[in-house]
Amino acid sequence: MLKVLKLVIAASTLFTSLAFVFQDDPAPAKSSRVKTVVIDAGHGGKDPGTRGRVTKEKDVALAVALELGRRIKEETPEVKVLYTRSTDVFIELGERSAFANRNNADLFISVHCNATPSSRSVRGTETFVMGLHKTQGNLDVAKRENSVILQETNYKQKYKGFDPNSPLAHIMLANYQSAFISSSLRFADLIEKKFQSVSDRDSRGVKQAGFLVLWRCAMPSVLIETGFLSTPDEEEYLGSDEGQREVAESIHQAFMAYKKDMDR
Repeated sequence: MLKVLKLVIAASTLFTSLAFVFQDDPAPAKSSRVKTVVIDAGHGGKDPGTRGRVTKEKDVALAVALELGRRIKEETPEVKVLYTRSTDVFIELGERSAFANRNNADLFISVHCNATPSSRSVRGTETFVMGLHKTQGNLDVAKRENSVILQETNYKQKYKGFDPNSPLAHIMLANYQSAFISSSLRFADLIEKKFQSVSDRDSRGVKQAGFLVLWRCAMPSVLIETGFLSTPDEEEYLGSDEGQREVAESIHQAFMAYKKDMDR
């Protein structure tokens, strides 16, 4: 009995010592919840997007997308950055979200420029998430961006008869992305706040509308309208290297804040 008691005491002492040795070991690092981001430069190739006097949306979107990706890779090399296009080529809307899904992206960022034929003074940024457009302005932006499918072959078959000119068709899209709406709205809000604080831009806020490019994204996703090419001073800003870097930095800071929030 005495031998058994001594063995129990010895074992207890050993486990206590081991616990003391390992209690200060650092805990395993938490795995990031934002491992892969897909950056989508809107339009491209035969589709110039909207235009200013000398500037094309497709060119601004590509420049901002590439600069944004460069900044993300530089500051967070553990994050995998993918582009739907890195050159001036035409990519179908359905393929953009399909590309993000195939690569198991954790975030989808689509970069665009805005325009309105009715004014040369409207300015500011807007960030959209998938949802029901509540104003005619939101519907007009969605219809303009979705009209890209008219340049695709067999678009009625690909998009199940979707008509980009029909308000009812856009309402139909509102049921999608519901699983990711909270995270999408969180990221969109950060983007608009950073546009204000980093580059002193006018923010037109976070909005919802039915965008085909966001339709089938199986992850949080946003569509960013970086400014109005129809307004001369905004076109000059968006067409400049400095303006494009500033836009990219604003989105990058929003991404870093979102990643920190999600990883927490």
